[in-house]
Amino acid sequence: MATASTSLMIRLDPDSKAFVARAAELRHVSVSDYVRSVVVAQARREIQAAEQQVIALTPAEQQTFWQALQEPAALTETQQALGALMRGE
Repeated sequence: MATASTSLMIRLDPDSKAFVARAAELRHVSVSDYVRSVVVAQARREIQAAEQQVIALTPAEQQTFWQALQEPAALTETQQALGALMRGE
């Protein structure tokens, strides 16, 4: 059974288009097939992560996140005053 398809048009700058074309060439597929396979696969991963409420971080992003947790930002005087006010001090 044949399935209906719809088109999707995107605009790319010349450098981006060249990269996409080269990537398709390396896979020995058309640009359309390349874009379809990459975009659909990525969309599925993002939907699955959103449904599972998972945030995926690269190793560099994990390191940055960990450092941010270990070294909290210093509070400004205004923030300290607000904290004191909220604590009833």
